[in-house]
Amino acid sequence: MDPQLKKGILDALVLSILAEGDTYGYHLSERVAGIMELSETALYPVLRRLEAQGWLGTYSVEHNGRLRKYYHLTAAGRERLRQYVEELTELERIIHIIAKGAGDHGEQA
Repeated sequence: MDPQLKKGILDALVLSILAEGDTYGYHLSERVAGIMELSETALYPVLRRLEAQGWLGTYSVEHNGRLRKYYHLTAAGRERLRQYVEELTELERIIHIIAKGAGDHGEQA
């Protein structure tokens, strides 16, 4: 998959998982890995970037004597997810046209 396309899809996927509820990094990486190929360590720079853009927030909770960092979707993140869904819906339409093949576009030779 094209790296730029994968980056956008990964961003949308992370936001969509967090729209279901707050979670910590390791659990999030397991969810992502179950859907698309990605190493656990590759996710953390993505999370930092999404947080820097204001789409994610964080807080810490003690778990077994250690602090676990949780991620949550901000209002800006919800809006960006809505935009991603619109963009991906348009992309889906275009992919469907491409997959059908050039012969069904009504073009005359």
